[in-house]
Amino acid sequence: MLLRASGALSGETFNLNVVTNGATTVPSNVPHGETLVAFAEAVVGESEAALTVAQQCVLVELGPEALVDAAAVASNFERMVRIADSTGIPLDAVVYEHTMDERKELHLERFGSAANTPKA
Repeated sequence: MLLRASGALSGETFNLNVVTNGATTVPSNVPHGETLVAFAEAVVGESEAALTVAQQCVLVELGPEALVDAAAVASNFERMVRIADSTGIPLDAVVYEHTMDERKELHLERFGSAANTPKA
């Protein structure tokens, strides 16, 4: 799927599938898009080594200001996810099962948003 909305002002067409599908046969057309996607994947991944490599790639290709910007964007998305979770988006079954003790200890069911998570 090619989306034009993000490039409407510049007249560019961007392949935003790389955000959810990783590498595709169609380039993203986002300047340094593949490097930025690799950085985003490393931020949410579990490998400190992969994050270090991704940080260095952003630093070398785009410079220190872009690395700060990329880290800020990734941090903002993490913040948004936490806010969404706290406002009532239901927990998936695995998280529900693994957090039962903590949720009980903290009496999280007292919050209205707890009603959004179906009982496992």
